[in-house]
Amino acid sequence: MNKAGFESRLRKQGYENIGQREMAADVVNEAHTHDFDAQVLVVDDEITITRDGKAHTFRKGDTCEVPAGTVHAEQVGPEGVRYIAGRRQAAAPG
Repeated sequence: MNKAGFESRLRKQGYENIGQREMAADVVNEAHTHDFDAQVLVVDDEITITRDGKAHTFRKGDTCEVPAGTVHAEQVGPEGVRYIAGRRQAAAPG
């Protein structure tokens, strides 16, 4: 998916704070949650997201969605990672 298409899709889905970000090489964020939905498009290099004990590596052009409250860990590749991300406030419990 290209950047413009990804950003457009995020806006249509109600995502905000859309922008390019980066993380340094070999950064590890241990298991945690967010109080918002997140979607990411990897622009360069790679990041591995572990959920439910399963690790999945996302590389250039890959997208990833992490719903609010999802326990996950992040491991950045040896070259760091650049990505476009958006956040959406989680729906209030019904």
